[in-house]
Amino acid sequence: MGRAEERRARQKSARRAKKGAKKTGIRRFFTWKMVLGYFFSLALLLIGGFLVLYMMVDVPKANALAKAEANVYKYSDGTIMAKTGKINRESVPLAKIPKEVQHTFVAAENKDFYTDPGVSFTGTARGIINTLLGRGKQGGSTITQQYVKNYYLSQEQTVSRKLRELVISLKVDQQQSKDDILAGYINTSYYGRNAYGIQAAARAYYNKDVGKLTVAQGAYLAAVLQAPSQYDYSVAGPNGKRLVERRWNYVLDNMVEKHWLDAGERAGLKFPKPKPPRPATGLDGQTGYLVEAAKQELLKAGVSEDELAAGGWTITLNIDKNKQKDLEKAVRTQLTDQLKPKTRPVDKHAQVGAVSVNPENGAIVAMYGGAGATQHWTNNATREDFQPASTFKPLILAAALENDSTTQDGQPIRANTVYDGDSKHPVKDDGGEVGFAPPNEDNKDYGPISVQTAMNNSVNSVFAQMAVDVGLDKVKKTATELGMNPKAGGFDVAPAMSLGVMGASPKDMAGVYATLDNHGRKVTPSILKSAEKGGESAELPDTTGDEVISRTAADSVTSVLTGVVDEGTGSAVRRKGQAVAGKTGTSDENKSAWFTGYTPDLVTSVGMFGEGKGGKQVTLTGTGGGGRVNGGGYPAEIWAAYMEAALDGKGTSKFDLDTDMGAAVPPPTSASPSSAPPTSASTDPTTSAPPTSKSPTASSSPPTTPPTTPPTTSGEPPTDNTTPPTTPPTSPSLDTRGGRARLGGNG
Repeated sequence: MGRAEERRARQKSARRAKKGAKKTGIRRFFTWKMVLGYFFSLALLLIGGFLVLYMMVDVPKANALAKAEANVYKYSDGTIMAKTGKINRESVPLAKIPKEVQHTFVAAENKDFYTDPGVSFTGTARGIINTLLGRGKQGGSTITQQYVKNYYLSQEQTVSRKLRELVISLKVDQQQSKDDILAGYINTSYYGRNAYGIQAAARAYYNKDVGKLTVAQGAYLAAVLQAPSQYDYSVAGPNGKRLVERRWNYVLDNMVEKHWLDAGERAGLKFPKPKPPRPATGLDGQTGYLVEAAKQELLKAGVSEDELAAGGWTITLNIDKNKQKDLEKAVRTQLTDQLKPKTRPVDKHAQVGAVSVNPENGAIVAMYGGAGATQHWTNNATREDFQPASTFKPLILAAALENDSTTQDGQPIRANTVYDGDSKHPVKDDGGEVGFAPPNEDNKDYGPISVQTAMNNSVNSVFAQMAVDVGLDKVKKTATELGMNPKAGGFDVAPAMSLGVMGASPKDMAGVYATLDNHGRKVTPSILKSAEKGGESAELPDTTGDEVISRTAADSVTSVLTGVVDEGTGSAVRRKGQAVAGKTGTSDENKSAWFTGYTPDLVTSVGMFGEGKGGKQVTLTGTGGGGRVNGGGYPAEIWAAYMEAALDGKGTSKFDLDTDMGAAVPPPTSASPSSAPPTSASTDPTTSAPPTSKSPTASSSPPTTPPTTPPTTSGEPPTDNTTPPTTPPTSPSLDTRGGRARLGGNG
């Protein structure tokens, strides 16, 4: 035997020995034959289990949504404010729905609806896995499955519900025609605006019968089903509008793909913007605003639209019935009774929004949203499209105090720090001009002026320079921490920020000032007191939080703001024996006017807005037969009338302040005006005049008469034996056209 034959013999013998060797360990259980056997066994087990489930689960009766209860809304004292919750639905046969509109829903949700078995096994499996992993609501269901969920089951996200949905969908697909299933789906789905079913949706969004819907409108209604609140184009933010337009295009493109829509016709379609929302009957006056505000807070707290629409909720608001009446009466007596829109066209543009907050717990005790929810759907109390103007100035001072900021020449910024108060004084930073020189109201020059007096008279040039001294990023950070919305339009990090050119609502500003009133601890205004259903309560977010600025900084701002009321633009709200802090605001071109103020027990923000046709912002000048509408005019008068009634002689008369800054502190004799110079050119189109290189005309030396009494720290009006600064006026001059006070500063 040769060597080759020998080697082959040895190899053959080794293979026989290996084959005959006994398998040990895990190899005993996982041969390929065993793995295959395990797989088929598991498959048979699952099939058997599914067959048992299929035989045990029957198609149930309609779910409880068809018998939904009303939601009950109550005032804080438990008395009923309103009842809502009747399902706004009118089922229509498929024959009444245009064929192309039917196809929009199929194209949006389930392109293979007409040929599928009624279920998507992969989509259901994905939903079960995501449910087990806690990832919440997931897509992927067929139209049949969504119809089953809407009509027979519930919206809960559990594995058992998904398995039942799968079985019932298979049976429904066998028992009902595709047309019946599609009709059921279209008629049971929720479209937002309290509209269930396509007929209600057609009226809610386009004010027309379903039979008159165009394919473009049908595609919008099909698109909005994915996220009814977010995709309501009339009230959606920029992101919501972008998403629903993208979804609308997706629907139409799928229709072209399925040959349900001609490509040429598709190319000519334009996005069909829906009409503004119309509130339900019975929610007129302020009630509609209050109910909608409560609903929006519930949605943000995690209650779904389906859960809320199903009814059965008892929702108690923080609204105090008496204070609510006081606020409505104040607006009526101080403004609306004086308006004559038929003979004075400018009067019809006047809108008012107001929010009153308890600074201890954030409760919104009164809210005024406008002329009435059935007349003017936009809630003026929560809208953020108008500028807060000079009511932003206290936030600049708060940022300065919180950050221990100094002027350009190194002087600490305090109430008695002196700035150049001339109109159009160039703002400076690090020795150079930044290209911003805002005018004061009426282009008034004040010369050297203390921060306190500048706040009293709302001097733009001082706070523009102060914002740069503090650092614009720090100003925005402090403002955001106090409660302003950093995403509001116009909130850019630029010198123009100092004029309050960003968007803000009365609710926002009430929250900011409530945080100051609460000694720097965050206050988030809330209209909800509680929400309960079936013995379970919704978990509501905290309305008070941690300290966002130091107590000393917050109390110092409060002290300075008492000077605005005692000696400045807020004089209309003075109350004998009652400490009041506040700030006026009047925006560029007089499109908005504000007064936001507080006592130790109550914070109220009143905004007056000029709104023309189509929501366009217009001037308020001439309203009520007068001239310019300032924050110290109608808004302050509404505030004073309301607070007088709401407090009714009760409450704390003095602020408990931890500060050494008294109100109306005259500038020290040794200080020199701070002027500041610039790093980068920045201009803003909303400022009322372009930057200029105008030099100050007033004397560079401050008033030399010191106060004869120490500054007050209680927030009470200062005593009359102090000698006021000689430069700025401290009392308003009256505009004889209607008796409106025309005050110095941008306030």
